[in-house]
Amino acid sequence: MNQTKVNKYLRSVSIIGVGCTPFMYTVDNEETNGLTEGELFGYAALKAMEDAGVNPQDVDFYFHGEASPLNGSNYLTPNIQIANWFGMKGKASIHHSEACCTGYYAIEEAVNAVASGKYNCVLSGCVEFGDGVCIPEHPYKREKMTMERFLKTTAWLYDRTYTRSMMAGQELIYDDAAEWYKRTRGITDEEMDDTLNWMCINNRRNASKNPLAIERHTYEEIAKEKGFDNVMDYMRSPYNPRMGDFLRASGLELKCDGAAAVIVCATDMVDKYMGNKSHKPIEVLGVGCAALEASNPHFEVRATEEAVRQVYEVTGVKPEEIDLFYANDFIITSHLISAEIAGYLPYGEGWKYICEGRTAYDGDKPINTNGGRTSFGHAHAASGLADLYEAVKQMRGEAGEGQVKFEPKTAMLRGYGGAQNICTYIIRTID
Repeated sequence: MNQTKVNKYLRSVSIIGVGCTPFMYTVDNEETNGLTEGELFGYAALKAMEDAGVNPQDVDFYFHGEASPLNGSNYLTPNIQIANWFGMKGKASIHHSEACCTGYYAIEEAVNAVASGKYNCVLSGCVEFGDGVCIPEHPYKREKMTMERFLKTTAWLYDRTYTRSMMAGQELIYDDAAEWYKRTRGITDEEMDDTLNWMCINNRRNASKNPLAIERHTYEEIAKEKGFDNVMDYMRSPYNPRMGDFLRASGLELKCDGAAAVIVCATDMVDKYMGNKSHKPIEVLGVGCAALEASNPHFEVRATEEAVRQVYEVTGVKPEEIDLFYANDFIITSHLISAEIAGYLPYGEGWKYICEGRTAYDGDKPINTNGGRTSFGHAHAASGLADLYEAVKQMRGEAGEGQVKFEPKTAMLRGYGGAQNICTYIIRTID
């Protein structure tokens, strides 16, 4: 694929505040049913401002991300309609949408705006009602978004002139990544199955320690409830059926509702904005991006390789310097293949690290410490910033029961979205 030359930022930009809602099924709960997009986005935005020590008057511009505004907001310009909820009426803003990669591109949008020198302090937030669809006649009323109905909307992702007709079903596409890994690393079908299952088990263990996660019931607990003495016996049972040659039901996203936000400012102005806040700012060292639509063989693999190449080249960071790794794994194969492509896990050995529990929050190579898309939940656009929220909390030592067992300084986040875009960035704590 074509390669892009990425240049360094014109000035350093740092993360000074983060906010995130619980990931939830709003329609199913009397307390949250009827929650508006403005309220959900505003919750995350105000939390991020509080965390940063700024108020709405300090913020120069905001970005609004939503993967599926036709379902979620029923607005042509959803960024403008929500400003009153977090005190930014009259502030300029932009809406953007990059499918499930929206929350990862959200950080690049904010950093570029400050690095250019145009703005000094920017808010970037994302929101999604992934489990509830807006009733057109009533913008604030929602009904359940079934998976069948959701999958019909994915037709919007592709250039239907030629690509859609070449698409396989979702399960077969991501079986491709498992088949590719198995073949190139020389492991057996059984070892691949064990690896996929352990990724799900580890994700759920991580989520069980996170109060914002939508599912905190571990697979060990579920297996025991179903009468299994061994968790892997449960994972291989009809309770966890195969969806293709490799992928099982546990390896699919838990689509839900949520929002998350981040505040960034010029690094040399941190003291001005953060005031008496004691936490250290976290610098965004660089971003790499790539895209390959789904008619390309091994599209996720190839686009990840290019985005990873870019971010290492522009930052000068080496794989061995990465302490934490996050990957949008709405299909569970993603965090194995991307971690190896990034060099965070050694080529051909990553599956062993996973099966040995080393990629869980309390291991030496933690991945998706919040539980990822299969356990923390997948609120499409919001998921990328939820990962950033978790990474920042870990790097500050504020992750509670799910805190990793060492002091992380540098993290890589790899976003991935439909149609098929990749955004990879590296962040580092400033001493």
